Amino acid sequence: MEDDGGAPYAEVEGCARAIPNLAGVRGTITAGASLAKLVWFKTGGTADWLFEPADRDDLVSVLEQLAGECPVLALGLGSNLIVRDGGVPGLVVRLGKAFAQVRAGADCVVECGGGASGILVSSTARDAGISGLEFLRGIPGTVGGFVRMNGGAYGREVADVLVDCEVVLPDGECITLAAADLGYTYRHSNLPDGAVVIGARFRGTPGDPAAIGAEMDRIAAAREASQPLRTKTGGSTFKNPPGDKAWRLVDAAGCRGLTLGGAQVSEKHTNFLINTGTATSSDIERLGEMVRDRVKAHSGISLEWEIQRVGRP
Repeated sequence: MEDDGGAPYAEVEGCARAIPNLAGVRGTITAGASLAKLVWFKTGGTADWLFEPADRDDLVSVLEQLAGECPVLALGLGSNLIVRDGGVPGLVVRLGKAFAQVRAGADCVVECGGGASGILVSSTARDAGISGLEFLRGIPGTVGGFVRMNGGAYGREVADVLVDCEVVLPDGECITLAAADLGYTYRHSNLPDGAVVIGARFRGTPGDPAAIGAEMDRIAAAREASQPLRTKTGGSTFKNPPGDKAWRLVDAAGCRGLTLGGAQVSEKHTNFLINTGTATSSDIERLGEMVRDRVKAHSGISLEWEIQRVGRP
């Protein structure tokens, strides 16, 4: 439903308040939008409201009008996300093409929109002879998501290359944060809940495009060989505990191929959960908790979720 400047939007149960009649919206706001088709697991409920802003100013305007009184969730490619079956309260923001631009600048800096994919960022860097960003080829997400989560792969993480990021806070305030301001730790940042990363700058080093491309190809081949990329999955399920690998602990606890409802622990890579075709989000999350219990009983280690779980059970 696009805002037409007419009657106020109806109140939605579970939202902090009703979405008001928003002035000057140029993007699209949809009530009760299905999120299952937007996430890799292909499960989950609806968003109270799904907002696809036309551009930065459109996003800022809407959030200013909501004044921080409605929950906000940024949605990227949906690759590292379980949307619970009861849906997501408040406003889900999905960044489209206006936020997916990538440009190589001076001093080996790559300027990216928050909706740009890791593949596009690394490919742009390759074409400009900028090395050090190849690992982003191995992160199945957007800039906004992996800046928030300090995404990493193949021995590197975003904290190693981020210069700064542009963020819109839930009340519409737009700020720029240096990497040092984000409090990065393993798969974690101190970005506030509801903040939307709309841009970021990454710095690499001079490199040979052919060598950069070869490394990207190696990463792509390694992912294809070891991960269940052609299934309905959500990426790495659990964080690696210090000094160990989550997949090894899951395997050692006898969880390879374990099923619950339509959800299964991948037999190809045991740190991946998959939707075999009939899973609900509850199946997937409950299977993850079952795996955590078995790993705890076997090894004494409590695995932490890496996949973000959002919404109402």
